[in-house]
Amino acid sequence: MYLSNELKKPSLVNPVVLPVPVVTLRSTPYLVLPTETGNRYLPLVGSNCWTVGRGDDNNFVLPDRWISRNHAMFQCTETGDFYLIDLGSRNGSFVNGRRVSIPVTLRNGDQLMFGQTEMQFYSPSNKNDIDINQNTSSETQTSTLHVRRLMTVMVIDIRDFTVLTRQLDEKILSALIGTWFREAGNIIRKSGSWVDKYIGDAVMAIWFHGSQGVGNEEILNILQAVSDLHTMTVSLSKQYPLPFALRIGAGINTGYAMVGNTGSGDRPDYTAIGDTVNAAFRLESATKQIGLDIAIGEETYSYISQLGNNKLTFKQHTVNLKGYDEPTVTYAGTYADLSNFLASRTLR
Repeated sequence: MYLSNELKKPSLVNPVVLPVPVVTLRSTPYLVLPTETGNRYLPLVGSNCWTVGRGDDNNFVLPDRWISRNHAMFQCTETGDFYLIDLGSRNGSFVNGRRVSIPVTLRNGDQLMFGQTEMQFYSPSNKNDIDINQNTSSETQTSTLHVRRLMTVMVIDIRDFTVLTRQLDEKILSALIGTWFREAGNIIRKSGSWVDKYIGDAVMAIWFHGSQGVGNEEILNILQAVSDLHTMTVSLSKQYPLPFALRIGAGINTGYAMVGNTGSGDRPDYTAIGDTVNAAFRLESATKQIGLDIAIGEETYSYISQLGNNKLTFKQHTVNLKGYDEPTVTYAGTYADLSNFLASRTLR
């Protein structure tokens, strides 16, 4: 029942056929695929994303006629967390019996269904099973953040998503959002970052910088990623029968934040927290107040201003961010403003 394109990809480990999980898989995240001849164990190693589908270009090729050519994707973040992202499949992806239309975090032992193919996800390093030979406390300790880094945080939010879910057929919504998340992840990875968080109808990405500050190429990569996300959204919006055009808002902020593992000991989460991150979310929300597409923090804008004579024609605004006692200065504009700026850089 199972054919794997992994045999053509030396960077990935070939599927392991075992009667039961053994010690070699105790520290390796893997999928279990029940077959007529026994379980197949598919280690999730050698990459940070793996695709599932009928097409030969997938990492895991499943010859199930109910499965789409490119059905779903597993993504592992730098935190070690795994997300399942439906790629706009016709018949949907299910986690523990529930259809998913946005990326969901997988937990050890989750039951997955693609078409008529059942699989299980296991991540031994995150499992809640307790070794009976060890003396462990019933309480888990919280890991502390341990590194202070200079970073740029970008938050992209799909506008009017709640309204869209009420007006759009579930299958179309799943296909639309699944494709959007897949393309957004590709654009962000190309720019030198990764999707740190999937938050309902939004994504958060982080770019780490050196102690010397943000280089010109780094800031241009970030701005290009925002522009590409907008272009992709407009293009995707035209492919589906939507009640209104799909739009996104963006908040970008640069500063220092603490980075490391947070959360409970059995469910660690490698992420960044602090005012820099919080402000990026608030800046994105502020775009709705001022009726513009992109809001940029003062520190980020100062680095953009160092790029040369061709200025980004964003205007200064003073906004009241939720949770902040004092008004905040931001520079905001449209995607057209950003596109013109990037085009002028290309022509130089």
